Amino acid sequence: MILTAYERMIARRYLLPGKEEAFIFLVASISLLAVTLGVAALIIVMSVMNGFRAELFDKIVGINGHAVVQGYNGQLINWRPILEEAKNTPGVVSAIPLIEQPLMASHEGRVEGVLLRGMEMGDIKGNTLIRSNIREGNLNALRQGSNSVIIGIRLAEQLGLHAGDDISLISPAGQTTPFGTVPRIVSYHIAAIFEIGVYDYDKAFVIMPMADAQTLLMMDNTIGIIEIRTTNADHVGQILSSLRARVANVGVLQDWRTMNASLFQALSVERVVMFWILALIILVAAFNILSSLIMLVRAKNRDIAILRTMGASRLSMLKIFMAVGLAIGGLGTLAGLILASIILYFRQPLVDAIQYFSGQDLWDPSIRIITQLPARVDPIEVLGIMALSLGSSFLFTLYPAWKAASTDPVEVLRYE
Repeated sequence: MILTAYERMIARRYLLPGKEEAFIFLVASISLLAVTLGVAALIIVMSVMNGFRAELFDKIVGINGHAVVQGYNGQLINWRPILEEAKNTPGVVSAIPLIEQPLMASHEGRVEGVLLRGMEMGDIKGNTLIRSNIREGNLNALRQGSNSVIIGIRLAEQLGLHAGDDISLISPAGQTTPFGTVPRIVSYHIAAIFEIGVYDYDKAFVIMPMADAQTLLMMDNTIGIIEIRTTNADHVGQILSSLRARVANVGVLQDWRTMNASLFQALSVERVVMFWILALIILVAAFNILSSLIMLVRAKNRDIAILRTMGASRLSMLKIFMAVGLAIGGLGTLAGLILASIILYFRQPLVDAIQYFSGQDLWDPSIRIITQLPARVDPIEVLGIMALSLGSSFLFTLYPAWKAASTDPVEVLRYE
């Protein structure tokens, strides 16, 4: 929509009306503010939800892989052929053996439930999520046969532990006596403390070399799980379809969707619902633009009639009032984009400041799972929100612009 010089001049004057139209200017300002808040709220909420899902996915997949092969009885006895088959499957990046076993851990009278994870030393040190998030101690101090472990930071906080302290692991698989099975209690040296960023993992994981875990659990040379990573997490089902049939007689193959189905499905549903609920704010703002333009047309009825008698066409009137409405919507959209960018950039300091002044824990990691407020901006989604805002503004300017263009100057000026 190209405006001539005089159309641009009139549109600018109508955007900033005189004192007699102060109320119209107030309504237009409220409309602009509503568009700003609506666009900002939608971008912020969708970015936070995208970030939450992406962060949760990265953490879960980073520690659990895209899929696992687990024995029917909790153990894979003849596991090496299965491991080789998994590694040779097209689309598989890596396959590593694991042991996972729930145990109890104690220190100076405190007791917590933990999840023991046994891994090969190369796999522990090669895991980026663990290696890059050591908060205390040294990962190189973890060595096979040295009775050393690494633990999550939340578990360390619960038991009052630091790197260099000892932790006792209690295994129910102990010696059988005439009085029953005596649990095994073994003390381990804490080599390092890590923080993955997922509360449940940081509170539960105790990681040790594979051979030490087999000794503690008296598993000989067996393992519990084979963790698999593929080239594409979204197509993990198709990539591992052939492997699923080959391992069916010894274990079950589960991918990340199956293991976390309820969580990710809930996030997807909540994301869609939140989008449409917050989109209503933009629609309400567009209704405000409609009402302000209707009042502006009524207030400028005489001016429109004079312009028409001076030779202004109906198309010019249509373009002028559409430009006014689109300017309000466009400025509000731009301001909303800027506001959302600022809030997203300073999101964690804002949460910390609110928590400090209110005295409330707004982001309890034990409830929110993730330890910090995440955000990930999707440019395509932002463009869609901007298109929704501008499109709504355009649609709601059509009626008042048409009314202005339909003004009959003879009727308006008859009694002037």
